[in-house]
Amino acid sequence: MTAQPEFYRDQFPYSTPPRIVWDGTTVPTALPEDIFITDTTFRDGQQARPPYTVKQIADLFDFLHRLSGPRGIIRQSEFFLYSQKDRDAVYACMEKGYEFPEITAWIRAVKQDFALVKEMGIKETGILTSISDYHIFLKLGLTREEAMNQYLGIVEAALEAGIRPRCHLEDVTRADVPGMVIPFVQKLMELSRQSSIPVKVRLCDTMGLGVSYPGAALPRSVPALIHTLRSETGIDSSMLEWHGHNDFYKVLTNAASAWLYGAGGVNGTLLGFGERTGNTPIEAMLIEYMGMTGDTDVDLTVITEMAEYFGRELQYEVPPMTPFVGKQFNVTAAGIHADGLVKNEEIYNIFDTGKLLNRPLGVQVTDKAGAAGVAFWVNAHLPIPGGETIDKRHPGIQKMTAWVAEQYSDGRTTSLSDAELMEAAREFLPEYTKMLKV
Repeated sequence: MTAQPEFYRDQFPYSTPPRIVWDGTTVPTALPEDIFITDTTFRDGQQARPPYTVKQIADLFDFLHRLSGPRGIIRQSEFFLYSQKDRDAVYACMEKGYEFPEITAWIRAVKQDFALVKEMGIKETGILTSISDYHIFLKLGLTREEAMNQYLGIVEAALEAGIRPRCHLEDVTRADVPGMVIPFVQKLMELSRQSSIPVKVRLCDTMGLGVSYPGAALPRSVPALIHTLRSETGIDSSMLEWHGHNDFYKVLTNAASAWLYGAGGVNGTLLGFGERTGNTPIEAMLIEYMGMTGDTDVDLTVITEMAEYFGRELQYEVPPMTPFVGKQFNVTAAGIHADGLVKNEEIYNIFDTGKLLNRPLGVQVTDKAGAAGVAFWVNAHLPIPGGETIDKRHPGIQKMTAWVAEQYSDGRTTSLSDAELMEAAREFLPEYTKMLKV
């Protein structure tokens, strides 16, 4: 092993944004038959927000269980064990008796922590095994050989305790793949064969540097990284997991690419909470999973319940334009879009959000909504007899549209509330509002 660190300055100059280097090598896709999600809401997710209470953790664990569906798509959830509160939360979740997600631990890479894992009856734990020279030389002050020997000693201790180790290869997208990553994983696979205990590998894109582009070079190429590990070490897809961050807006694409090129698992958090820019959002990966597999057994309405819980119980307001969970994600403010939605919602809706997410389409009425936007709001909020719709050319809609425009004549910049619009409807469409309660 080299005594000098490899920092890949051609890709990571630091004085400029990272470079994407191309070697022209493309690798075949290898989507596993069984792909799944693992959760780190209570580990990485808690490092990016105020800590949850024991009750809140237990409630969120219920959501994870319900989102797992009958196939256990959310296979595992990892927990800290350091404090008494951490352990109380684990026990509260254990008492529920769920098969999925399985409770796993995350500990420091020190042998004495395995006693705590075993004492609590947890069968698997994550172990931090930093893999890039940035971490080995600059953070740990070790050589590659010293780091590898230290890591292998910890893994052996886990195996001796009868615990499945899951090695977290921190900063893998800045690591020397042929010189450090492959030799380390090869040794892990040998330990697994000797002990007859699975040794898992989590590929941690700690800085969000991974790219999914065909022909990109290692260590940043997600396809090449997954393919190389599988072909050079023999690791099974079920033992290989991806953990990404969103520093460069690539977290979802990289996670899906990890599946596509042979990783069985993708690790994420509810609402994407995680250090800095966050982790892969579990709710997004569930929809990606359904698109890749055709599985329709997941109850996606639980996603909406979960997001509402964060607002109600945790006072967290989801950014409004967040896909699937934000207040504005399927709300249009454009009159031309509203016109299409009135005719057929498939024209401008991504899928049946009313049925699948319990999130009916909405419209934001401003001076840009036009008669079509007003008509859409009216048809969504008023009891129209016989399931009919009111056309945008209806005299009452035209008068209400003129009223909307008038509200913005003095420089108003906020959208009209449902209460304001309902008062206008009572004035301009009394034949449809007379049955409504005040």
